[in-house]
Amino acid sequence: MLLLITPVRNEAAHIVRTARAVQAQTRTPDVWLVVDDGSDDATPELLRSLTAEIPFMRVLQTPRDHTARGPDRLALAAEARAFNWALEQVDLGAYTHIGKLDGDIELPADYFERLLAEFDGDPRLGVAGGRLLERDRGAWRLQRVPDYHVRGALKLYSRACFEAIGGIEERLGWDTIDETYARLRGFATRSFPDLVAHHHRPIATADGVLRGRARHGQCAYIVHYGLPWVAMRSVKVAASRPFGLSGVAFLYGYLRSAARREPRVDDPAFRRLVRRELRARLRPGRVLRSMAGGSTPLSGAFVRRTG
Repeated sequence: MLLLITPVRNEAAHIVRTARAVQAQTRTPDVWLVVDDGSDDATPELLRSLTAEIPFMRVLQTPRDHTARGPDRLALAAEARAFNWALEQVDLGAYTHIGKLDGDIELPADYFERLLAEFDGDPRLGVAGGRLLERDRGAWRLQRVPDYHVRGALKLYSRACFEAIGGIEERLGWDTIDETYARLRGFATRSFPDLVAHHHRPIATADGVLRGRARHGQCAYIVHYGLPWVAMRSVKVAASRPFGLSGVAFLYGYLRSAARREPRVDDPAFRRLVRRELRARLRPGRVLRSMAGGSTPLSGAFVRRTG
């Protein structure tokens, strides 16, 4: 049994496309909870019309005082809070897998069928997902991530793993904390490069991009990434738009969090695993491959096959 949860706020530009892609799945969710977290655009009306056509879709509305206040909802973990609130409305024991999907993602038609087959084939697999295409300079580009990292926009958990890690934390960096705990508890985490979805959110303004880069640096501090890794990562990030400033913002976010002594994950076992994994990633061969990485432009033929 598959439970899918989609927290949304002001996704009128994208939610219909997302819903049609879920509706067209060769293996549809058994229940799809779409959680409206205080939208003030046309999202609620669109969701009501979609539920009339999609039998497994249910729309929930968070309580009025639940919506996080502030200019940066990601930093406030508003998405994770809405996700957890939705979980409280169902019996988790009725499901074998729990998924999270953002309201601006267009999945390939066989997404859940293929992911569930991966779980069936590997009992150790605890967290899995696909990769994302994003529009950049007029082309769809594949966003590169390590094989063990699953983007928070399209995660799928086995219930055993989800329960073993205690669910997701309502804090910045939750989508790194969860999979790190999964590996700490003996589960595998994996994103599949041949399972590709489209991310349709428009490219942000320059101020929005830089704030996002700084936020990523803040996440790196929270999950105990070391300064040498962050410094090298900032060089790679600097190759993204706005060029140069992106890397500065990433490093600034990390150093600002360190100066403020922001709370980090307070678990020695978690910290030891992160440092052990970072040492492995800092081996010379891996560093060179990482520095050469980035987003990859895709041909039109490939985009059509995966979209």
